[in-house]
Amino acid sequence: MSIVMSIFQIRQRTSAAVLRTGSADDEATALDAMAREAGYADYAALPDGLRQAGFEAAKLDLIS
Repeated sequence: MSIVMSIFQIRQRTSAAVLRTGSADDEATALDAMAREAGYADYAALPDGLRQAGFEAAKLDLIS
């Protein structure tokens, strides 16, 4: 049984700073992982100001 995960890159919308690049099942899981790496329980636990500034989750299409 093989598990296929995609690679997502999370950027802060206003500065375009890359906050996380890593594997995840989907965009929501990628945002949760980014928040956990920043010390929060999940994306919903981020302060309102951070969430309102916005994040972009892009699925990277990598060809091997």
